Amino acid sequence: MNKVKVGIIGSGNIGTDLMYKIEKSDVLEMSTMIGIDPDSEGLKRAKTRGYTAFSNGIEGFLQHPELADILFDATTAKAHDYHNQVLGKLGKQVIDLTPAAIGPFAVPAVNLTEHLDQPNVNMITCGGQATIPIVHAICRVVSVEYAEIVATIASKSAGPGTRANIDVFTRTTARGIEVIGGARKKARRLLS
Repeated sequence: MNKVKVGIIGSGNIGTDLMYKIEKSDVLEMSTMIGIDPDSEGLKRAKTRGYTAFSNGIEGFLQHPELADILFDATTAKAHDYHNQVLGKLGKQVIDLTPAAIGPFAVPAVNLTEHLDQPNVNMITCGGQATIPIVHAICRVVSVEYAEIVATIASKSAGPGTRANIDVFTRTTARGIEVIGGARKKARRLLS
């Protein structure tokens, strides 16, 4: 079986970690890392591992679209809107790791096969991936009026993309708990 060539947009912590995971895949072949900071550790690591690394963002990849058929977007919700537009014109499939919520929500533990034909699939948020399957499982037994997640992150692991997404993260996760999880009322944002 031929592996599917994939690229990662976003050379921060999330994109770099994903690169290592893709290297272990039996079906995906890492091919390119796309970033905007030529000095980013993620781009440096991608280059040393033999992947094509672009430091001029998606514009660099657009000059070589043959490098990947599927792209994982690990940037920001705002940047993803643009990436979705330009990659859609090329017929590329995009797995959205930002909380942009442009494509249909995908929580593999709940609806793995529902959106395989979609050009853009939204993975909601890491917090959503961890909690929505639990809410969904409970909803299969009893009605859930309200569900809420409390998430924390180590300051050092939160890069600029993660920090820029905090408000959108909250709204998208709440919507995922309702739409995929099945809770009747989405969570309110609680500030302390």
